[in-house]
Amino acid sequence: MPRATNAPASRKRRKRRLQLAKGFRGSRSKLFRQATEAVDRAMVLAYKHRKLRKQEFRGLWILRVSAACRMRNLSYSRFSEGLRKAGIKLNRKMLAEIAVRDPDGFTRVVEQAKAALA
Repeated sequence: MPRATNAPASRKRRKRRLQLAKGFRGSRSKLFRQATEAVDRAMVLAYKHRKLRKQEFRGLWILRVSAACRMRNLSYSRFSEGLRKAGIKLNRKMLAEIAVRDPDGFTRVVEQAKAALA
């Protein structure tokens, strides 16, 4: 009896992997083995960088809020302590947006934090 290779499934699997490698340079988009390695690496890095992006944005927000606080003679750590004591529950993203887009509003928030510290 002849050996069955399940060719349709194998072809579909290879085609799918090569489709994922579309846009890669040279043999990484043409040859199955190189495409597989390139796609595997790309998937790992995509996962890692999705996590890293969140970390980088958090750092950016802290930097923006810290700079805005320093302009109002208050350190970031004292500002966050004042917010906690005042019961103001704004996340870093929103604080950074307020600091950039509404400086007067941010000044009022800083004043409330300073009052809670005193």
